[in-house]
Amino acid sequence: MQWLNVIIQGVLVGGLYAMFAAGLALIFGVMRLVNIAHGDLIVLAAYIALVATESLGINPLTALVIVAPVMAAIGYALQRGLLNRTLGDDLLPPLLVTFGLSIIIQNGLLELFTADSRRLAAGDIEVASFPLIDGVSIGVLPLLQFAAAVAVIGGLQVLFYRTALGRAFRATSDDPAVAQLMGLDNRHVFALAMAMSLAVVGVAGVLLAIRTNFDPAIGPARLIFGFEAVIIGGLGSMWGTFAGGIILGVAQAIGAHINPGWQVLAGHLAFLVILAVRPEGLFPKVQG
Repeated sequence: MQWLNVIIQGVLVGGLYAMFAAGLALIFGVMRLVNIAHGDLIVLAAYIALVATESLGINPLTALVIVAPVMAAIGYALQRGLLNRTLGDDLLPPLLVTFGLSIIIQNGLLELFTADSRRLAAGDIEVASFPLIDGVSIGVLPLLQFAAAVAVIGGLQVLFYRTALGRAFRATSDDPAVAQLMGLDNRHVFALAMAMSLAVVGVAGVLLAIRTNFDPAIGPARLIFGFEAVIIGGLGSMWGTFAGGIILGVAQAIGAHINPGWQVLAGHLAFLVILAVRPEGLFPKVQG
């Protein structure tokens, strides 16, 4: 029962990692952009939630209705005003620009909020749990986070393959020049993709801030977890990204159970093993 509990907790944490990765997978799938600032944007969302809860006196979960639209607006403006100018055949300019953006966000948050660690208090839901079977209990908040990840991944999948916006995303991804000839404004489509990515980041940031302490310097570690989940699952596959997050979470939970110092290392080792066996990931997007 002890190992079953460890695996279940790892699966639930993996849902949060999948949420970290979903935004990365979205923008890479649409515009082949690798966003080095992704982790810092998650932390930025957490601080926006902190400001909203302290100034308005609302529950952090309620703050989602503020944080997600604000992050979406930031994403649209960022892509339309800055990142669209860096896109092209060379992958280096967007990497350099998002790296610079990462440094700016970290130092800006440090100036505004200091290096003190913060956490959002969500009330009784943080400690609420229910028994699954004898000896195994599930926390309500981790289960809520997992359900949110399923809903986000499922929503993105439906959007991509069942809506006009999804068709626009796929068209610009396949051939931006032809898509533009057919009447699509690629700059607007790319900006909408980034807005959607950062709306997901907003949800992930709030859930992270409720689950654990955060400070301006933790962004790069969230970025690594997101990258690993995307690559484990396979580039271009949303449900693969979800599976990658679960695998990463379970590996870390098993490592922490064996030795608390092995938690992060176990996740990295699982990533390396899967990368060695299947470099394309477990569920790569089928071309054609």
